[in-house]
Amino acid sequence: MASTVKKAKKSAEALVDESEALELVDGCQNSIDALNEQASEEILKVEQKYNELRKPHYQRRNEYIKRVSNFWIVAIMNHPQISCILEQEEEDCLQYLEKLEVEEFEDIKSGYRILFYFEENPFFDNTVLTKEFKLGTNGESPSSTSTAIKWKPDHDLTKMLPKKMDSNRRKRGLENRTFFDWFTDNNDPINDDIAELIKDDLWPNPLQYYLVPDIEVEPEDDEDGEGGEEFGEEEEVDEVEDEEEKAS
Repeated sequence: MASTVKKAKKSAEALVDESEALELVDGCQNSIDALNEQASEEILKVEQKYNELRKPHYQRRNEYIKRVSNFWIVAIMNHPQISCILEQEEEDCLQYLEKLEVEEFEDIKSGYRILFYFEENPFFDNTVLTKEFKLGTNGESPSSTSTAIKWKPDHDLTKMLPKKMDSNRRKRGLENRTFFDWFTDNNDPINDDIAELIKDDLWPNPLQYYLVPDIEVEPEDDEDGEGGEEFGEEEEVDEVEDEEEKAS
């Protein structure tokens, strides 16, 4: 059992002194809280300032990215967490993704939006898909909204994929959802891990994921000992050469 701290009997004078001390502690804590709130406001202003300074760099980066074929799908496929929710058909669809942007609201604390720009493609008619997050300031609850996808006939991936997910995704230990399931799902925006990964990890530096090198696996010797036979053949050649040298 956990030991309990026994309160010693205190004189009336000691109790008054402690009461005064606690009031002073409370006063200090109020001052600290006020400074923390002031610091948050100043940090927010700094973030807003640097968001504006970053915008032209993001715009130039997107212009350069247009010159690299399949940049975004490669970066997404190389991202260890985001790639886990992609099915093959969705990979085919995201081949048409030509630009991705994250826009934070002017009041950063209030929310952000993720924009996916697509070339003309066989899956849907939209050229831009947007998922927007309102983080619930001024007592409001967090919420998110998504563009309604105008799927082309027989290409609605949210209806096609669940039929073939069960065995495949169970092996991978994933939730029963795919990329477009995530995009259209707005039930729990406060716990949207994929949106946070896109906003805070992929968007700030997609190049690090595009440049992930392919992992080369060195061939191992076969279990039946083929590698050993090659080594043995070299030994036999050496023995023959030694005998010829002795004979000469």
